[in-house]
Amino acid sequence: MQGRGKFVVAGALIVAAVAYLIVSSTGSTASFFLTIEELRAMRDDPIGRSVTVSGAVVGETIVYDPSLPSVSFTMVQIPGDPDDVERAGGLAMVLHAAVNDPTAASLEVVYNDVKPDLLRNEAQAIARGHLGADGRFYADEVILKCPSRYEEEVPGQAGES
Repeated sequence: MQGRGKFVVAGALIVAAVAYLIVSSTGSTASFFLTIEELRAMRDDPIGRSVTVSGAVVGETIVYDPSLPSVSFTMVQIPGDPDDVERAGGLAMVLHAAVNDPTAASLEVVYNDVKPDLLRNEAQAIARGHLGADGRFYADEVILKCPSRYEEEVPGQAGES
């Protein structure tokens, strides 16, 4: 019986250690998803905190310096709710409207890496990183989606000319 008690105590210690590691690492690596307007509304609170922001890329603002490498661009606000995107006519329509809206909330993004292939006008950008004290967003990762690239073409029927 005494040997079994040692295993129970050892097992409890292992479970406690694993639980502690999960809880302590989750807080430091958690990333909050925000729209540009939500990020701006937080004022100084998100500075230095890891966050994820999504928006539409304004193509004329893309500046790439391959010698560093570093790329900067501006993202503008798009709806965060998928239902709002559908009601507006789909992602391609939302991205086009956002880029052409001079009143849309914007965010300058700095990404110190090579320029992603899909970084172009009206692409959806999802940037993970932190907001700097200078108001610029310093991205550790940039994920891009260009809806026109993934539109399916209807194949022609056999026998059609």
